Amino acid sequence: MSDRTGLAVRFLTSMAQALATMSLYAEGHPARARAAIASFDTLRDLQHADPRPSFSFLGSEVIYGQQAIRGLTDWEWALKLANVGVQRLEFADMVERHAYVGFLEDVLTRVSAFNAVAAANAPANVPLARGNGPTAIRFGAVGVRGSSDARLAESTVNVAEQPSVLDLNAEVDAIRWVHEEVNDKEEIPLLEAESIVRSLSVAMHGDSQMLLPLLQLKEFDQYTTTHALNVSVLSMGLAEFMGLSPREVRAYGVAGMLHDLGKVRVPKDILTKPGKLTPEEWSLMRSHTVEGARLILQSDQKLDVAALVAFEHHIMITGGGYPDRHFRCDCHKASTLVHVCDVYDALRTKRPYRDAWEPAATLTYIERGIGTEFDADVAKAFIAMMGKWEPRLAYVNSSPAAA
Repeated sequence: MSDRTGLAVRFLTSMAQALATMSLYAEGHPARARAAIASFDTLRDLQHADPRPSFSFLGSEVIYGQQAIRGLTDWEWALKLANVGVQRLEFADMVERHAYVGFLEDVLTRVSAFNAVAAANAPANVPLARGNGPTAIRFGAVGVRGSSDARLAESTVNVAEQPSVLDLNAEVDAIRWVHEEVNDKEEIPLLEAESIVRSLSVAMHGDSQMLLPLLQLKEFDQYTTTHALNVSVLSMGLAEFMGLSPREVRAYGVAGMLHDLGKVRVPKDILTKPGKLTPEEWSLMRSHTVEGARLILQSDQKLDVAALVAFEHHIMITGGGYPDRHFRCDCHKASTLVHVCDVYDALRTKRPYRDAWEPAATLTYIERGIGTEFDADVAKAFIAMMGKWEPRLAYVNSSPAAA
């Protein structure tokens, strides 16, 4: 364990100890202040080595930066923090003591309220008091960058009865954050990307039957983020429908989410241009396949399937499409699967130059493309899936800030 990781573990341990101690004493008791200050001192020690530490709490995993801390696997406070909306925690340069103490008080209030609700056997995701935390400490759902307020569900609903109220704003925020990380650092936060896919999978299995929650596009400049979420959902649904293993379903979900990642390198005015692209603009647009594969492999060699999908998802069964290849070879199964889902969502989306296609017309297009554009087994499975599950589609609205 590196010195910085050791300091990170020491800080998290002290934070848990401080919260536990503070919960035992009434507000104003000196023991609360001593516990909070002792924890703050460990944060300062960490920030001398790492001025801007960040943590993610994903299930049983604790992530420091981009590293999973093995010594904190199954750490009880990871689940407690995630339950009250602190799934991501980021510190700016040298946090002030009063700001940190205020943060601990806010978290303690949230944990206490959550425990009270759980003890009453009420739904666990009730709205809690929201604080306007200090800007030096940002916390919330994965991908919360720039927000000091946790995103907590406002109510519990049966998605089978009311699919339109399903909330995917946190997942949309997180996907956009992943894109920003790639654009800024040329590095994919893989663990966070996988957590988004797990969260989408939970939304898809919200009751005893499969649900396909697809986001409705509000403004076309939100297309890349919205499309990434929808293709991920459709890819996981199709992979599950075709009987693939849970591991493959998740891998295809990640690949679907990252398939257009290379578009972070395409100028926005080209991505959102309402008219026909010039040859130069079209060349830049086509480059997103190669650029996406490069970004993915450069970030993590374990994402080889996602990299192949990013490279191949515009290649047709006959070899047409792009990028051009010098010799004929079959695309990876994941690429043929994501390709169908990509086309379906693209055609079902209203563009500046055309209206959204109706579902029947979209499925007819896919059927006619079997053997030329689309793999026969995959396309037939997609059509069958939509015939069975289309009544289970939930077109979800997102807030303007989230899409």
